[in-house]
Amino acid sequence: MSGSNDFLKYVPIFSDLNDATIEQISKIGVRKSFKKDSVVMFEHETGSALFVIVEGKVKISRVSEDGREVILSILNDSDFFGEMAILDGFARSANVTAMEDSEIYIIQRNDFIALLQDHPEISIALLNELTQRLRAADLKIKSLSLKDAEGKVASVILQLADDIGKIKNGAVEIEKLPLQHDLANMAGTSRETISRTFHSLVKKGLIDLKGSKLRILNYEAFKELFT
Repeated sequence: MSGSNDFLKYVPIFSDLNDATIEQISKIGVRKSFKKDSVVMFEHETGSALFVIVEGKVKISRVSEDGREVILSILNDSDFFGEMAILDGFARSANVTAMEDSEIYIIQRNDFIALLQDHPEISIALLNELTQRLRAADLKIKSLSLKDAEGKVASVILQLADDIGKIKNGAVEIEKLPLQHDLANMAGTSRETISRTFHSLVKKGLIDLKGSKLRILNYEAFKELFT
């Protein structure tokens, strides 16, 4: 996996920092590799570090009272997690599991707090990122509580578009969809419902699906229809 520190420039909370500060940050953390399906972090652990994905993909999930996994989000290159537990000192609020072989850069709590004190611009960027995540969480709650099956699945597609999609000429391509089992856990529904809804959305001309690649044909129209 890559040994360069360029990845830090693409992390939202570090992207506006100068090269000297990026170099400083690159020296205070450690890289750790995680195999596919290994647990990066357990719910209820004490929050003692910030995690930045150098390469790979992870899922943030919780286990419901009936033992069912609920996937809250999927993160990939340059995304970060663990910030809430660092800031409030409470235990982790979810499990994090590698969905593919991943390399993660880990900054310990004391070092990250010192960074926030020395560079207020990081705090402002962090507040902006947390606000965006709160808005996304509100939309997810609304989706799961108010929408029918099609609306729930469409909301998951929009979430994936925001997380890992690439915009091309008004369309958004999601190169590698999660497995239907994981999609069902994200939408709070069944694999059969995922399959049936995908077929319906294709038939309506809203999406194109080829293997694990999904394409939202008109992203803005799709977003307006399902938000």
